[in-house]
Amino acid sequence: MTIPPLDADAMRQAQARIDILTMPRGALGRLLPLAVQLAGIRRTARPSVSRKVILTLAADHGVAAEGVSAYPQEVTAQMVANIAAGGAGVSVLARQAGARVVVADLGVARPLPVPYVPGKLLDLKVGPGTANLAKGPAMTPEEARRAVAQGRKAAEDLISGKEGCDCLGLGEMGIANTTSASAITAVLTGRKPSEVTGRGTGVGDQALAAKVTLLEKALAKHRPDPRDAYDVLSKVGGFEIGGIAGACLAAAGLGVPVVIDGFICTAGAALACRIEPGVQPYLIASHRSVEPGHRALLDLLGLQPLLDLDLRLGEGTGAALAFPLLESACRILVEMATFEGAGVSDAAKKEALAEGYRPA
Repeated sequence: MTIPPLDADAMRQAQARIDILTMPRGALGRLLPLAVQLAGIRRTARPSVSRKVILTLAADHGVAAEGVSAYPQEVTAQMVANIAAGGAGVSVLARQAGARVVVADLGVARPLPVPYVPGKLLDLKVGPGTANLAKGPAMTPEEARRAVAQGRKAAEDLISGKEGCDCLGLGEMGIANTTSASAITAVLTGRKPSEVTGRGTGVGDQALAAKVTLLEKALAKHRPDPRDAYDVLSKVGGFEIGGIAGACLAAAGLGVPVVIDGFICTAGAALACRIEPGVQPYLIASHRSVEPGHRALLDLLGLQPLLDLDLRLGEGTGAALAFPLLESACRILVEMATFEGAGVSDAAKKEALAEGYRPA
């Protein structure tokens, strides 16, 4: 799928309208360039993000056997069931934002205690979790491509389905997935594991040091090629991270904004951009997490997060919190009166533009 550039004409029209809205130029700060970006993505000067969906992709990681997480691997299956039942953090915040949540099982190791339900809990399993990247490659090259394909399929189905989707938020669930995300970050940014590895679920100093050492040894052993996203994914990634990359590719190709959550989602988005650089303009970073590698990835992608709240839950919670900001940007662009429409005189307009602000 070829990913087209953002619609320059729609962006010009959006900016021209913003320039004559009843406010000093730039008075609503970063909401305004966000509105222009959404116009370019949706290919209209009157964008809408009313049909919001959070796709939470879940999988287990074999490296959990090395004690890199504060929680046992069984938690992944339990939390997937909790999200599907509407009891998780992302479920609460999505309801508040008027968004649907769809969970996709790409590789949960334990049997789920609830059934798969179309449109709610999807069976897209690539395998029962990845292999232990400390011992060997996390997955085969074929599994890496299938993980990306499964994420792509999930996003395409949501966007083209009966209920539709004009704004896709991405989340994840998987014990030990910050270890994989840290490895991916080190490879793509060229930074040392010690610079991009954090505490994940809250491990102590000793476990953090062991996590860094494990990653140093794994990267030296596997030598992932930073130019080849599939090579990186297969050697040190996770099925859900590959799925995130695929979902980014699909949404961008279909002209839908992608609101990425925290560290793990940004790692998947970075892989998508390595596969197809045209994905980047379609990405919106919901927040900056406390994981040190997240800042490195955001810098790599040239993304400025909308929120900075010290979040580290994952699941898509950051995307849910950011959705109202996207809707606000669209509503300001479409619904706010212009100076002419509000009957503001030219003199009053000039005074408003001049008072305390520089023109944008």
